[in-house]
Amino acid sequence: MALVVICGQPCSGKSIAAVTLAETLKESETKQNVRIIDEASFHLDRNQNYANMPAEKNLRGKLRSDVDRSVSRGDIVIVDSLNSIKGYRYELWCIARAAGIRYCVVYCDVDEAHCRQWNKERSDRGEDGYDDGIFEDLVRRFEKPERRNRWDSPLFELYPSREGIDKSSPVILEAVTYLTKTVDSKTQDVRILQPSIATQAARFSEANSLYELDRATQEIINAIVEQQSLGGAISRVTLGNELPPIEISRPIGLPELRRLRRTFVKLMGQSSLSGPPLPTDAESAKRRFVDYLNREFGGNNA
Repeated sequence: MALVVICGQPCSGKSIAAVTLAETLKESETKQNVRIIDEASFHLDRNQNYANMPAEKNLRGKLRSDVDRSVSRGDIVIVDSLNSIKGYRYELWCIARAAGIRYCVVYCDVDEAHCRQWNKERSDRGEDGYDDGIFEDLVRRFEKPERRNRWDSPLFELYPSREGIDKSSPVILEAVTYLTKTVDSKTQDVRILQPSIATQAARFSEANSLYELDRATQEIINAIVEQQSLGGAISRVTLGNELPPIEISRPIGLPELRRLRRTFVKLMGQSSLSGPPLPTDAESAKRRFVDYLNREFGGNNA
């Protein structure tokens, strides 16, 4: 597994570099599985993505989430985007470190004049180009990668306006070698990032919390189904263990319970990003789910 971050000014040949690298990796002796994550995959207009800071932040968040989900699948993941902010490249580097995989940056080094010309040519052909104002803003804010930074290293530099990009480009071949070389105890020129103890502990804690949440909510669902199956109309499901009862005024079918459970688990995952952490024990998870169900059933019964 590996994470490759493509970096460069707008209209500097990044997508060509990403596709060329992916094809070369697939055709290498190791026959690598490669996935390109790019802005086009979200079906968003290029200018809308960078129209303002909230839109740009939203785009980066979507790319980062997709990368985080993909690095564990055993493929080489190539991120084809501007990746122009060094803080964002650091975030991607942290994802690679947490996954314990190889990482590198491929930088398309093209002067502003050529980028501006290629953007105009793209627009003239009716292709998706940047508006002039957005283009100039992106050029102004671009933060060039530096190999002394760990999140920019190793750094493979391409010069598309001078040398072009194809499968025989020395830099492409060098990157392929780095990404596919067999690593053993004697290997010194390939670095596999190692997760820190804090990263490993956080991931273990999150996985444990999700397990407890899944198990606890399923037990609540089972209890509701079981008590409803005893016959007769019921208005309260008792759970014991000092948990509050669940108040219901109508039969609740299993499909609805499953839907509510999925929604609750999703809400817990989203709120943990900016609010309280996920519950780490079964009883806390059950109590939160019971409170959620009582709110839902109370709203539906009103």
